[in-house]
Amino acid sequence: MDIEVEIEDPRWQAIDLTALVEQAAHAVVAHAGLEADLCVLSVLACDDSRIAELNAEFRDKAKATNVLSWPAEERAAEQDGGAPAQAAPDIFGTIELGDLALAYETCVREAAEQQKTAQAHVFHLVVHGILHLLGYDHIRDGDAGLMEALEIRILESHGVANPYEI
Repeated sequence: MDIEVEIEDPRWQAIDLTALVEQAAHAVVAHAGLEADLCVLSVLACDDSRIAELNAEFRDKAKATNVLSWPAEERAAEQDGGAPAQAAPDIFGTIELGDLALAYETCVREAAEQQKTAQAHVFHLVVHGILHLLGYDHIRDGDAGLMEALEIRILESHGVANPYEI
């Protein structure tokens, strides 16, 4: 898998973000039945200030959030609770997943509030973000149930507790 992690905020080094992203990305791609060698993912590891700028620019929400995602292509399900379209290689033989951004302060604060390690929380957020890149969403109830069930299965298969049982 071709994964580019750009670390703008050096505090991310303390939790070995690059290794977490690689592990989470491989877990999601394997679960989705995609060929990892074809997949491309970019991740920006920033701070709350930077993610607030991005959130304002792309979502008209001028506040920090934990993770943002920009899919390379639209794959969303057309019906509530339906699976999104399967990602397929482009004309160059790659599967462009898209881009993620993670905010350090928000991620660390949420982990502390939820009494879990920053690594476990960030692993979950990367899984969550990549599922968004694959077309999963949680706006409609059926879609949320499907996405959360996938997250739980992927996380538990990697020793990360169900994040929805807080």
